[in-house]
Amino acid sequence: MKTHTTNYQNTFIAVADDCPSAKGEIPKTKAGHKTVAGLQFDMISKHPYKYTSDEVLFAVFATRNDLTEQELASAKETFFAKGQACLRASALGKRYGWGIHHNAEGKIALYACNTPEYSNYLAQTGIKIVKAMQSKR
Repeated sequence: MKTHTTNYQNTFIAVADDCPSAKGEIPKTKAGHKTVAGLQFDMISKHPYKYTSDEVLFAVFATRNDLTEQELASAKETFFAKGQACLRASALGKRYGWGIHHNAEGKIALYACNTPEYSNYLAQTGIKIVKAMQSKR
């Protein structure tokens, strides 16, 4: 069975052109529960450069589906057997104003769009710059 990946290396995902936020915002909860963006934000912001995109996306999937330890291995194989939307499709870059840097090992960290670090990544020539997907066509 083929395994797909969402990981990038030496890449910076800049906020979408139609992102409504002028600064990095913490995603709000809905009905007392964290959203997908909220779970992604917590995992990446608390542990910069610890996880890859694949690790974050699967952990959020597992949390939202209340997977047990026994279910994780087979669920992960099934999850990556088909293509998954990468972090370019995340609300972090589309709605909340967060750029996502993938280092040489594919580990990720967040940078608010109103920070000098964010601007520095946009100015670098040694990394690939891609935009988060727009919300509207």
